[in-house]
Amino acid sequence: MKSILLVASLVLGTLTTGMADEAIKSAMKKYHKGEEALSKKVGTGEASPGELSDILKGYEAMAKATPPKGATTSWDTKTQALIDAVKGLQKGDASSKGKFKLAVNCKACHDIHKGK
Repeated sequence: MKSILLVASLVLGTLTTGMADEAIKSAMKKYHKGEEALSKKVGTGEASPGELSDILKGYEAMAKATPPKGATTSWDTKTQALIDAVKGLQKGDASSKGKFKLAVNCKACHDIHKGK
């Protein structure tokens, strides 16, 4: 019985990690890839209210995921910075554009959290 529970918990853990990893990959692809990436529009202040709402939902989903590697405290800090910057932009806070540019630093996050 214990072995069945162990196998079940390992499978569930693997599935959960895979789903979290997919949530992160999906957000990265949807909002950060390519020359027309929404994150670039957000960074220049050209994103519409609907686009800001969309990217915010993506970042909030990412924040709930467990990163493939690295400390969750770092992940929480980095994803919260993205969320806070977008919320500031939605409110018209001029300083949030700079905060977003700092928070969206790909290398700073990938070095610590990106899996293979």
